[in-house]
Amino acid sequence: MDLNGKIFVAGHRGLVGSAIVRQLQNAGYTNLITRTHTELDLTDQLAVADFFGKEKPDYVFLAAAKVGGIIANNTYRADFIYENLAIQNNVIHQSYLHGVKKLLFLGSTCIYPRECPQPMKEESLLTSPLEYTNEPYAIAKIAGIKLCESYNLQYGTNFISVMPTNLYGPGDNFDLEKSHVLPAMVRKMHLAKLMESGDLQAVVADLQVPNEDEALAILGKFGVSSTSVQIWGTGKPRREFLWSEDMAAACVYLMQERDFADTYAPGSKEVRNTHINIGTGEDVSIAELAELVRQTVGFGGELVFDASKPDGTLRKLTDVSKLHALGWRHQVDLGEGVQKLYSWYLNNDQMRRGV
Repeated sequence: MDLNGKIFVAGHRGLVGSAIVRQLQNAGYTNLITRTHTELDLTDQLAVADFFGKEKPDYVFLAAAKVGGIIANNTYRADFIYENLAIQNNVIHQSYLHGVKKLLFLGSTCIYPRECPQPMKEESLLTSPLEYTNEPYAIAKIAGIKLCESYNLQYGTNFISVMPTNLYGPGDNFDLEKSHVLPAMVRKMHLAKLMESGDLQAVVADLQVPNEDEALAILGKFGVSSTSVQIWGTGKPRREFLWSEDMAAACVYLMQERDFADTYAPGSKEVRNTHINIGTGEDVSIAELAELVRQTVGFGGELVFDASKPDGTLRKLTDVSKLHALGWRHQVDLGEGVQKLYSWYLNNDQMRRGV
């Protein structure tokens, strides 16, 4: 990427998009374009066409998407497939029409089959049924991969697709009800530590509630006390986690150093599975993760696993051999990452408080 090139980062307020902006700035890229959803609705075909016509970006990072948890994905199935397809169709098509030199599309490892062999290889795409609860979202992301492949093959564009594993990092969502497992654990352990030390006022301030009774009621609801923290499930499922700044570094590296032609074998009669898994290739059990967080936060109480709650898929690990062959490996291991995440949480109270 030309240092003076105009770069559009779509979804710059999200966990990955914000990390990509920081990564680009640190690498010396200054001609960055961003738009909030209010300023530019990416599902609006005419608005996106007008934006590309006026701004004419040279490079695009497509990190914008409609995302949510299991309940949201399963309840608002039409919204998830329609909005994601619309965003992808509009941005990718306009990138082609306006001669964008290179585009990077971010998907998700939920594109892989429900019963996918572990670790998950890129070649496993479309080999068996998807997980039903997020099938519409997954199909939209698969369509994004196929859009990039198809435009590249028909029009000679240079669009790359990447599929990240579970991400965590600065700006993460620490909502007790809606956050993902790692930030949820960090906050629960932190609140339990405050309880352990008898600092109820700090708990009230963190939760942004009017009094101690309300704070205690909320903590009880989420299984947090001065002596223990409740964890959903048996603790046996294994998960992979990637520091979001590492994810951004991988994205910038691929845009700087690699092209679509590098994502498949030369001379292939059928070009498919050109997407690239982004992860660490290492996983950890939920029980091991909980113990790591407990030690990092400094909570001295017990971890209680509630086996009546669902475990979900027992293992989800990406095969990152393709990524390694392309020249990139993660830098931040899980222990360091959890410490960084907790430090960020402590230093950014205005961004993470409330239930």
